[in-house]
Amino acid sequence: MRPKRVLIGVTAGIAAYKTPILVRLFKKAGFDVRCVITPESKEFVSPLVLSVLSGSPVYSTLINEDKTWNNHVELAEWADFFLIAPLTANTLAKMASGICDNLLLSVYFSMKSQTIVAPAMDLDMYRHPTVLRNLDMIQNDGVFVIPAEFGLLASGLTGQGRMAEPETIFKELNQLITDKSTSVFTGKSVLITAGPTYEAIDPVRFIGNHSTGKMGFALAEVFLKKGANVKLITGPTNLELVDNNLVLISINSAEEMFQEVKKHWSNQDIGIFSAAVADYRPKVVSTDKIKKNSNELLLELIKNPDILHWAGQMKKDSQFLVGFALETTDEITHATQKLERKNLDCIILNSLQDSGAGFATDTNKVTILDKQKNKSELSLKSKYEIAQEIVLYLEELIAQ
Repeated sequence: MRPKRVLIGVTAGIAAYKTPILVRLFKKAGFDVRCVITPESKEFVSPLVLSVLSGSPVYSTLINEDKTWNNHVELAEWADFFLIAPLTANTLAKMASGICDNLLLSVYFSMKSQTIVAPAMDLDMYRHPTVLRNLDMIQNDGVFVIPAEFGLLASGLTGQGRMAEPETIFKELNQLITDKSTSVFTGKSVLITAGPTYEAIDPVRFIGNHSTGKMGFALAEVFLKKGANVKLITGPTNLELVDNNLVLISINSAEEMFQEVKKHWSNQDIGIFSAAVADYRPKVVSTDKIKKNSNELLLELIKNPDILHWAGQMKKDSQFLVGFALETTDEITHATQKLERKNLDCIILNSLQDSGAGFATDTNKVTILDKQKNKSELSLKSKYEIAQEIVLYLEELIAQ
């Protein structure tokens, strides 16, 4: 097998003095290393040093002095991982807002494989609401963030903002690789449903719910990091996720989601049905916008297909099926009944009684129930952290 390829990006921060150590660690471990740097970072680290240690040319501009160009798409396709260390507040802001004004950013916006960043800045910058928001945005885009560490900063102040030490960064990236190579999900086919469904009333109105799809997208991201091949069937959301091993299928209605599930479920190893599918839809959909002519509007609703129940009935012995339940009363009893009735291997229970959990939040708090009658309660965390714990639980359950 060929060596893993890591492309190391360097931005203009004082922590760039640590990057040559990082390059050396990866080279000693047998990685194929290349470096792409911003023009301003040359003030902080020598391109010659990076070139000698990596054994490859260092790329810094789209157009070279001899009028040849550095192909950012080829660099992005070459890399198994893109590691930006250090990541400055300036480059972070551009990544979050879509600004692409140098070679490093051109590579980032062309990446299909995993991007990892190690922020470095002064403590007041690191905890500024804008920076925190930008970090959250790129994490939602699928970037893996290695948090800055606490310590003495270039300003002379002490606090959180130091780039993680090269040994820590190397260990974190190695862990990502290990997750893919040792997980029971590596190479498995995983079907995930996410988001709401919109059931049309007329051309401009619909019946829907408050689901944002964040939980389903977070689960997809974690499974991808475990080396799975993911099909993500999603209702309308504002979320994006890009990966070579991801097939993203967008739908609007429950019937459209059902058709996609029927098309793909038979050749999947695992199903994670986290979508908030509307139970009912209008029996008649008006072809024109309904005018406000009276004080009342009566809609006759008919039942939507029960997608999870169908998947449970069609489930082979070799397949593993996980459902979600959102309850408001007698949660455990209702979730347990759903687990049994729909032939699930596991169910994830959300309760609207829990503050910070459920729809339209960045956090969640869930209880996992499985058919072996085990129960595991996960405390309030970000939806990505909850997704990590759910996948770990499933990994252990399947391994048993």
